[in-house]
Amino acid sequence: MKTYLISIFQPDGPPPPPEVLEPVMRNLAALNAEMVDAGAFVFTAGLCPPSTATVLRAKGDDVLMTDGPFAEGKEHLGGFTVIRAPDLDGALAWGAKMARAITLSIEVRPFQN
Repeated sequence: MKTYLISIFQPDGPPPPPEVLEPVMRNLAALNAEMVDAGAFVFTAGLCPPSTATVLRAKGDDVLMTDGPFAEGKEHLGGFTVIRAPDLDGALAWGAKMARAITLSIEVRPFQN
């Protein structure tokens, strides 16, 4: 089994209203339970907004710290799930299920061995 990162990208701005968000969270909980039952689930987490980020850059012997996200954009990494799958096709199948469950853009990437 290989390890894969499923990244969830969400639009910048406030979260959707409860009537939109609650069904998405139910779908996500059901998918996480399915991944646990299948032995694919490793770890999942949501992230705080990009405005809470701090960027650190080494410059000589100093490290410069800047508030805010590293990159400006219209969407950001909102959360991720780490899974185990036999191959990329298996990981993409889980990614497709997640994309349908939450209706946001999903990126699937293998971890280096």
